[in-house]
Amino acid sequence: MSTRQPTAFESIPAIDIAPLFGSDTAAQQATAEELGRAGRDVGFFYVVNHGISESCQQALFDQTKRFFDLPFERKMEHYIGKSNNHRGYVPAGEEAPDPTKADAKEAFDLSFELSGDHPEVRAGTPMMGANVWPDLDGFADDVYAYYRNVFDVGRALMRGFEQALGLETDALLGRVNEPPSQLRLIHYPYDPNATDAQGIGAHTDYECFTLLRPTAPGLEVMNGAGEWIDVPYRKDALIVNIGDMLEIWTNGAFVATSHRVRKVKEERYSFPLFFAADYHTEVAPLPAMLDDGDTPKYEPLAAGDHLWAQTIQTFNYLKQRLAAGEIELPDGARGAGTLGQHARHKDDV
Repeated sequence: MSTRQPTAFESIPAIDIAPLFGSDTAAQQATAEELGRAGRDVGFFYVVNHGISESCQQALFDQTKRFFDLPFERKMEHYIGKSNNHRGYVPAGEEAPDPTKADAKEAFDLSFELSGDHPEVRAGTPMMGANVWPDLDGFADDVYAYYRNVFDVGRALMRGFEQALGLETDALLGRVNEPPSQLRLIHYPYDPNATDAQGIGAHTDYECFTLLRPTAPGLEVMNGAGEWIDVPYRKDALIVNIGDMLEIWTNGAFVATSHRVRKVKEERYSFPLFFAADYHTEVAPLPAMLDDGDTPKYEPLAAGDHLWAQTIQTFNYLKQRLAAGEIELPDGARGAGTLGQHARHKDDV
């Protein structure tokens, strides 16, 4: 199957995904075809009528603000560097997708909840286990309720991608059972001295795709010509972008689209759910995505090892552990920023 490069788009499409939750197969197929066009031509799109209630979203916003309004010392009680599975509070400057530029934000990271007696936890699999929850009334319940809801939207989208690509049922979704799919609660503090500048460095996302609920503008994406395009804020929508793993699975038919966040004065929050495959999944171009005689454009990678390697190369506390010999990069680890449009247009950034 030939690779179709993203176009020099100037805006991103909006897709009504309500049919994915219904029983009208014709409407489901039409929606899947829209998803396929967006994945091939743009790699970024809005989804509306996703089914997550306003009350669920508002509870997430309220709890997030409560946490970030705490004194710094209280937040650092839950510092991610104290965890053994990469969960908790990320202070400003801890994370650096571009090591030459510090990110102007703080975050709180959580993921798929697994009990201590789960086989993956007992085996010490990176990033697997229980979440770190601050002692705030209702915080864990409200935040994890949003996690479950947005994860279900991700499953519906993955099923739609299967249809769009003409794949058998569960060709992709069958590899998503208990994945290290991370939800990040991100806070950009008010900065009265901010000028138009980078807030989060240009990057692709490591997983299959991302479902983002922002609260304000600031996101930009790179089109097929290497140009940065603004993504206007929509209160009614989630923003979805293709990640590294779907780029590889589809042999480049879908491309992990590079994006960044501009640094502006306005205080704002952002809530990305990084929809990942199960840790031990081998991600390689699917046979159905190759015509007879085609050579795969990508070497296989292990889903969890790829995510763990990229995380090690991004977070300062993990870089320090790596330098001290406390952890090792997984075999065959790729360098950071080696996939997506950013990698194709580095000289233009």
